[in-house]
Amino acid sequence: MIETESHAPIMVLFRNDLRVSDNLALCAAAATGRPIIPAFILDEKSEQARPVGGARRWWLHHSLAALADDLERLGPRLIFRSGKMAEVAVSIAVEAGAGDVYWNRRYEPAGMAADAKMATALQENDIAVESFSGHLLHEPSRLKTGSGRPYRVFTPFWRTLLESLHPRPPADRPKQLNPCDMDVASDRLEDWELLPKTPDWASGLRETWKPGEAGAHERLAAFLEETGDGYHTRRDLMGETGTSALSPHLAHGEITPFQIWHALEDPGSMSGEDVQTFRRELGWREFCWHLLFHNPKLATENFNRDFDAFPWRKDALALRRWRRGETGYPVVDAAMRELWQTGWMHNRARMVVASFLIKHLGIHWREGEEWFWETLVDADPAANAANWQWVAGSGADAAPFFRIFNPVLQGEKFDPKGRYVRQYVPEISTLDDKNLHTPWRAPKEAMETAGIELGKTYPRPMVDHKTARERALDAYRSVKNPPS
Repeated sequence: MIETESHAPIMVLFRNDLRVSDNLALCAAAATGRPIIPAFILDEKSEQARPVGGARRWWLHHSLAALADDLERLGPRLIFRSGKMAEVAVSIAVEAGAGDVYWNRRYEPAGMAADAKMATALQENDIAVESFSGHLLHEPSRLKTGSGRPYRVFTPFWRTLLESLHPRPPADRPKQLNPCDMDVASDRLEDWELLPKTPDWASGLRETWKPGEAGAHERLAAFLEETGDGYHTRRDLMGETGTSALSPHLAHGEITPFQIWHALEDPGSMSGEDVQTFRRELGWREFCWHLLFHNPKLATENFNRDFDAFPWRKDALALRRWRRGETGYPVVDAAMRELWQTGWMHNRARMVVASFLIKHLGIHWREGEEWFWETLVDADPAANAANWQWVAGSGADAAPFFRIFNPVLQGEKFDPKGRYVRQYVPEISTLDDKNLHTPWRAPKEAMETAGIELGKTYPRPMVDHKTARERALDAYRSVKNPPS
């Protein structure tokens, strides 16, 4: 609780924390008993701001609508404004006569820069500011190696984090919030046009997801009680519901890692090994944010600058076929179509398609990062950049470049019954399990029976795996051993 004798309203800014429960800024404001002005500023104009992609814009609309309903039930109306964060925050605060502005900290470089500018602008207008711990289990500025440097390798990072980590209990949901008497002007959420119109490509997203805080906790409960059983091994099986699918809810702050961590104390159907593995995945998320915090250009520059000399290929046609799921490799195509239809992709599949783009096609990892940013509902500025660089071999604690996934073997191992491929590549769904992942090797009679004609009803493979692998290794050798 922040002590103050002022009776002026407190403005609470929402950003990537679209929830009422375990929202420290909101809880602190509620504890004062003063009127509260909740506000969300759509900031796509601040310097270095990266506008969210189409899939996240869809999610943002529905998440904000859910948040507005939750807040209104507690008392105040959520104010919508658009523009530069600092300018608009001052405008709302002055208009409403706010004495303080509270927010939860952000950790991406553009967000931190915007918040610093906003704090200065508010203080220059005699408005106090207070920030609270945000959407991470750790503060990236504080966790350092023994030599005082940021971590570059996950395992020691995770070990240190576990040793020092004492996750606070989640803050309770406020029972009531005092609304402000001032009639503060607000945009209409609908006028922001976050939803697609022509064409309306979001039908698959609507069928798959329930954005908002309630949807996040329903998803967590289902994971603990049903789908989390066997997570340690099932999380890699693409044709099964073996992952939590909490990532979009975390990305929008509809649920916090503290809530998830403490929910795992009563893990329902999950074993101790399942819980340990899942918490380690939460740790990887923390590591990605740690990397971004200390490397602001993680999404645009190689973490390992040796890769600056890598001979990437430019091939617009190949890139387009990869995006559309028309590579001729069934598991790659299934994954890319899952992404387009649902705004999400299975974690194992993400590694497979990233490896294919980077190493089979020789296309720069930034092209993949940008496509995922546009199409993923869970596009996270830290995880998206760090994971693409991890696959490329250019990142921190990265997989070596010469680790090149064989898309056929990945499909046979992690989609052995072909459920994943059959769901998203229906034109080859009648092929038997033996030939499903290699239709170009299937006997003629099997293809005729299935009604498949390579090159017409389903594409031939874009590249031969063995040839592409050798080409990728030759490119890598040219960087590691440049001619003298």
